[in-house]
Amino acid sequence: MKRSTYTNPFVLLMVMIMAAMSGCILRPHGPTDFAGGTRVALADYRGSDPTGTPPGVAEADLVARGEYLARAADCIGCHTTTRGKPFVGGQAFKLPVGTLYSTNITPDKETGIGEWNDDEFVKAMHEGIDRNGTRLYPAFPYSAYTLLTRNDVLAIKAYLFSLKPVHYRPPENDILFPFNQRSLMGLWNMLYNPAQRFQPNIDRPPVWNRGAYLVEALGHCGECHTPRTLLQGLDKDKKFGGAMIEGWKAYNMTSDLHSGIGAWSDDELVEYLSTGHAEGRSTAVGPMGPVVSNSLRFLTRDDIQAMVAYLRTAPPIHDTADRAIAQKQPSTLLLEARTRSPRGPAGNDEALGLRVFEGACASCHDWDGTGVQSPYAALIGNRTVNDPTGINLTQVILHGTSHQSQPADMYMPAFSTGYSDAEIAAVVNYVTGRFGASASTVTPDQVAKRRKEK
Repeated sequence: MKRSTYTNPFVLLMVMIMAAMSGCILRPHGPTDFAGGTRVALADYRGSDPTGTPPGVAEADLVARGEYLARAADCIGCHTTTRGKPFVGGQAFKLPVGTLYSTNITPDKETGIGEWNDDEFVKAMHEGIDRNGTRLYPAFPYSAYTLLTRNDVLAIKAYLFSLKPVHYRPPENDILFPFNQRSLMGLWNMLYNPAQRFQPNIDRPPVWNRGAYLVEALGHCGECHTPRTLLQGLDKDKKFGGAMIEGWKAYNMTSDLHSGIGAWSDDELVEYLSTGHAEGRSTAVGPMGPVVSNSLRFLTRDDIQAMVAYLRTAPPIHDTADRAIAQKQPSTLLLEARTRSPRGPAGNDEALGLRVFEGACASCHDWDGTGVQSPYAALIGNRTVNDPTGINLTQVILHGTSHQSQPADMYMPAFSTGYSDAEIAAVVNYVTGRFGASASTVTPDQVAKRRKEK
């Protein structure tokens, strides 16, 4: 759920009750409604089956198929803390109404899911209800997983049950009253859980349907990249338009040429999703880094290409705040960076930013922004640097970033303890002004706020 904007919990509750009682919304819109065409039940579809695992994996045993699907669903991302054991839970989700902790999904019989039968597991994935009849909070993206076929859900279960049981009980949730009354989630489900399996679109090619299944059902990409409504459901009118998640900006990934990915080539998108880096476009940072490390890099190239084919059709959403991202080509920015004197002109703020860049940044990123040790360190054309809000650049300087990739793991250290708020604000504005399309105007107060969001 979106965690960047505080909503008065009692106002949210009243709106939720009024919306559910009004009868105006009988069922949520389907995630692929934007595409038009005719959708049919999977049993009536005559094209290649868009569900399950790809060729090569489909012939493997149930556990291997479940491992592939669990990776595509990024189960480990939410159910593993930074230094914790895989799948044992304890990851904190800070919401407007309190803090949730992810559950242990190893097959431990006391603290995990070892006693769950098939029907109980499927009900949790499709309806958000656990084996005791308790409603789960939608920080667990069951409104996306509800699209999964029963066979795919049970394959994931088989993989999880093949893991070593770990006895660990995550912390208790700390949710404000009345939202700690889980029965209220029944109202939320009426509004935002489509509660149906994936339906292929017969007017779209098989690769599109496969991509839709990967993006919507397994990858649940909209959970981070789509803004939320007042009731914390996905805003269907702003699908993939970008949102804030854990203090980071999940960028617009619609087909808009300037705000989204419309100017990216298919090869660039495939490379970014597969490795976390596309030269002259972006390097995955923040929450997106682990998504690549834990999930996307394990998918077949055909599946990544299917995701790209689907994302290409998302209706464009233009955000004027992001218009600078695509206004200048990397070649133009590189020429400007190389011809601009790195040490002038210098007002007080720019001089401070220059000194910080010289001391902490230039050795890896170079004065022309091309990167010294790796293309991953290139600043020219990078979307983070070309974002005039400077949000993600501030975060990556404060907190660092890392993700596993081929051929080596990539890592940038955190600089929060070594530099003041004023110094970090200055270097963010210096970097966006020198290597991006336009300088940001980040203030020390904004940096101080970002420090607390880790």
